[in-house]
Amino acid sequence: MKKIKISYENIKFIENINNSYIKNKNKKFKIFFKKNKKKNKNNLKYKVKKIINFYRNFGFIYSDINPLKKKKKLNFNYFKIKKYKYKINKYIKKYTYFKNKINNIKKLKKILEKTYCNKIGYEFNYIKNYKENKWIKKKIENKLNKYKFNKLEKKEILKYLIYTKEFEKCINNKFLAQKRFSLEGSESFIILLKFLLKFINKKYKINEIIIGMAHRGRLNTLVNFMGKNINKIFKEFKGKKLKNNFSGDVKYHKGYCSTILLNNKKILNLILLYNPSHLEKINPILQGITKNRKNFFKKNIIPILIHGDSSFSGQGIVMETLNLQKINGYSNNGTIHIIINNQIGFTTSNNKNQRSTKFCSDIAKMFEMPVLHVNSNSVEKVIIVLKFALDYKIKFKKDIIINLISYRKLGHNEQDNPNITQPLMYKKIKNIKEIKKIYNNKLLKKNIINNNYIIKIKNEFYNNIKNNNLINYPIKNIKNKIFYINKNIKNKIIITKISYKKIKYLISKIIKIPKIINIHPLIKKIFKNKKINFKNKIIDWSTSENLLFSSILSEGFSIRITGQDVSRGTFSNRHAVIFDQIYKKKYIPLKKISFKKSKFEINNTILSEEAILGFEYGYSISNSKNITIWEAQFGDFSNCAQVIIDQFITSGEKKWNISSNLIIFLPHGYEGQGPEHSSSRIERFLQLSSNNNIVISQPNNSSQLFHLIRKQIYNNKIKPLIVLTPKSLLRNKNISSKIKEFTNGFFRPINFNNDKILFFNKIKYLAFCSGKIYYDLNKIYIKNNLKNVFIFSLDKIYPFPKKIFFSILNKFKKIKKIFWIQDEPKNQGIWKYFKYIVSKKYKKIIFIGRKNNSSTSSGSFINHCKEKNKIINFFLKKTKNEN
Repeated sequence: MKKIKISYENIKFIENINNSYIKNKNKKFKIFFKKNKKKNKNNLKYKVKKIINFYRNFGFIYSDINPLKKKKKLNFNYFKIKKYKYKINKYIKKYTYFKNKINNIKKLKKILEKTYCNKIGYEFNYIKNYKENKWIKKKIENKLNKYKFNKLEKKEILKYLIYTKEFEKCINNKFLAQKRFSLEGSESFIILLKFLLKFINKKYKINEIIIGMAHRGRLNTLVNFMGKNINKIFKEFKGKKLKNNFSGDVKYHKGYCSTILLNNKKILNLILLYNPSHLEKINPILQGITKNRKNFFKKNIIPILIHGDSSFSGQGIVMETLNLQKINGYSNNGTIHIIINNQIGFTTSNNKNQRSTKFCSDIAKMFEMPVLHVNSNSVEKVIIVLKFALDYKIKFKKDIIINLISYRKLGHNEQDNPNITQPLMYKKIKNIKEIKKIYNNKLLKKNIINNNYIIKIKNEFYNNIKNNNLINYPIKNIKNKIFYINKNIKNKIIITKISYKKIKYLISKIIKIPKIINIHPLIKKIFKNKKINFKNKIIDWSTSENLLFSSILSEGFSIRITGQDVSRGTFSNRHAVIFDQIYKKKYIPLKKISFKKSKFEINNTILSEEAILGFEYGYSISNSKNITIWEAQFGDFSNCAQVIIDQFITSGEKKWNISSNLIIFLPHGYEGQGPEHSSSRIERFLQLSSNNNIVISQPNNSSQLFHLIRKQIYNNKIKPLIVLTPKSLLRNKNISSKIKEFTNGFFRPINFNNDKILFFNKIKYLAFCSGKIYYDLNKIYIKNNLKNVFIFSLDKIYPFPKKIFFSILNKFKKIKKIFWIQDEPKNQGIWKYFKYIVSKKYKKIIFIGRKNNSSTSSGSFINHCKEKNKIINFFLKKTKNEN
C-alpha cells in the first residue's frame, strides 16, 4: 500500500470515515487508521493546538464572570499530558499572539487561564471571517493584558462609583419606597459610560452618542452621565403641573439631549431616547434616528443599546433589529449592545424558565457578533471590555455585545420584596460586598487613597447637588435641535396645485425608460398606457404617486419609501424600480431627475413589520425636511407593529413632545380575500386618535392622494399620516383624475363625483361612505338613475371635517335620513365614530353594512359577494321606493 501524507488537522475527519466503514475486511485500511491515531495522540503539536483552541472556544465557561457564583474549575487532565516540560516555543509563535516567553505547557496553561478564564469571558470563535477572527485573537492575547490604569484613573473610577451609589442613596432617603428602578448591583455601568467619554476624548473622531435603554438605571444615567439637573429629578418625584397640551410621562421613561465640551475642546452630543415600559421596543427606533442623523447631519455616531438579560433573550424585536445591521438602507455600521445582566427577569431567575440557551446573549451567534462576558464587580475589566468593543465596532463596522453580569440589589422596583420568590439568591446578595467597597479596599491596600478621600468625594457630591453642578463638563440642553417639536402656530392656507408646465416636465422623466434597459413586456405595456393616458389628460394612481414624489423632490424635500414590496408595489402597481430582464441592472426613474438638495430612497425590506415601522418612526422624528413613508404589504399586517403604533406614533407627541411626519400606507378594501387581506382596522386608529395627534385619510382618487400628501408636508404642524390606499381599485379607471385636478384642484375632505349638485330640494337622502364602496354605490346610483339621493365620500376621516360636513347638511333642506354605508362589520370601521359626531346634531342616521363580527370578514368569496349584494340592495330598497 502506498504511503499517503495526511495533515493532522484532518485526522479526526478521516477517523469518522473509518468508523462508518468499520465492517470493511481490508486489514491494511484499518491498520493505516490505527497507526495514525497513535501518532496523532502522541503528537505535541496537535496537543498544543488542542489546548489553545479549547481555551479560545470554551474558556468563557470557566471564567470568573458571575459575582454570585464560584468559578468553574477546569480539569487539565482532560488533555492527557503526562509531562509539562516539553519545549513548545515554536508552536506558541505559530499558533498564538502572546509576546510572553512560554517555554513549556505549564506556562502556556497559566497564561491561557489568565487570558481566557479570568474576569472576562470571550465568545468569538464562531466568526468565520478570517481577518476579523485573527484581529480578535491578537487583541485578546497581545494587547488587552497590557492595559494598565494610572493612579488618577483609579481615583476617578472610585469617584464615579461613589457618585453612582450616593445618587441612589439620596433618592431613596428623600423619596422612600417610591419607584426609581435602582442601578444598585450594576454600578459599573455608569463607569463604563464615563470612560466612553474619556476614550472618545483621547482617540476617536466621534461627535454624537445615542443611547436607548429601559427604565433600570435610567435616572442614574440621566444625572451622572447625561448631565440632567438632579433638582429637576427631585421635582419630578414631588410631582409638577404640566401644560394642557402635554400629558407627560413618568420620570424613568424620560429622555434627555445635551451638548458637552470635552477636555480637548471637542463638542459631543449626548442623546438618551425616551422609552415606554415596553423595554426593547426602543431598539429599531434608535437605529432609525441614527441612520437619519448620519444621512442628513453627517454625524459620526456611536449608537448604544442597553438591554436587560430577560428581555434580550425573550423579545422578538431584538432579533428583528439585529437582523437589520447589514441590510441595505438600514445598516449603521455597528452598534454597541450592553446587557445589564442582573440574572433575574421581574421575579423569574431560573434559566429553564427564561430561555433555552446557556447565556442570554446566545442570539448573537446567529449574526456572528462577538460577546464579551464580564464580571461587573471587576470594574477595571469592565472598562477594558468597553475599549475592546469600541475598537471592534469602529474597525469592522459591526455590532458587538458586552454582557455585564451583575445582580439586582433590590426588587423589580423599590416596592417589591424579592426574598418572597428568590430567597436563596437574595441571601447571597445580602452578604456580597458592594462594588464600591471592593474597589475602595483595593485602592486602600495599594496606598492610592486614604479614608479621607471617600469622605471628601461624598461631601463633593452633596455640595454639587446644592450648586446644581453634578457633572464636571459643561452641559447644554439641545432637544429642540435633535427632534422636531411642534410650535403653537396656526395652520396656514396651503396651495398644493402645481403648474401644467411642471407636470409635463416631471411626467416626461418618470415614464421614460432608456432603450438600454431590457424591460419586461408587461411593464412595457403599463408604461405605454401611462403615456396614452397623459396624452388624454388623465393621470392614474401610480403615475400620480410618482408625480407627487418628483414634485416634492423638486421642492427640496428628500423622500424615503420602505416596505416589503414597495419597489414594484404589492399589486404590481408602482414600478418605481425597473428590473433589467437580462443583466443585473436596476433603473429608478425618480433618481434620474436631478435635484441638488434632495435625495430619493426606496427600499424593499425584510419580512418584519415591528422593527421596520419602529426604524421608520425613528427616522421620521429627527428631520422635518425628509418625508418618510412606510407601506404595509396589506393593511391587515400593520397590527404586527401595534406596540410601535400605540406607544410611539400616536402618543409620542403627547407624552414626550416629539413630533413625527411619518406617512403610513395601508392597502385596505373588502374584495373577498379573507380576514387577513381585507381590513387595516380603521377603528383601532380612530380609537387612538385625539387632540389632533394624527391624520387618517382614505383618498378616493389619484388627485386626492396628490393633494393630501402635499398638504401634509407643508403644514405648520407635522403629524403622522395614516393613508388607507386602494387594492383592486388601482386598475379601475374611475380613480384616475384629469390633469386639471392637479393644476387647479385641492384636497377635498368630503369628495363627490359631480362638480355641481343640482336640485337640492329634490334630495331626500344623503349617503356617506369611505373607500371602495363609494364606487360600488355610484355604479348603482347611475344605473338606477337615483335622483332623490346623493353620495359623498369621506376622504378625511380624522380630524373630522365638521365645518364642511354640517355646511353640506345645511344646503339640503328636505333631508329625511342620512345613511352611513361601509364594507366593514358594524362593530368595526368608521360607523361608531361617524355616529358619535353626527348624532349630536342630527339623529336620523341609518347604518348599512355587515353585522357585528369578531373577525374582519368572511373567508368565503361566495359569502363575501352575498354580503356585498345585500348591502347594495338594502341601500337601493331604501332609496328607490321614494323615486
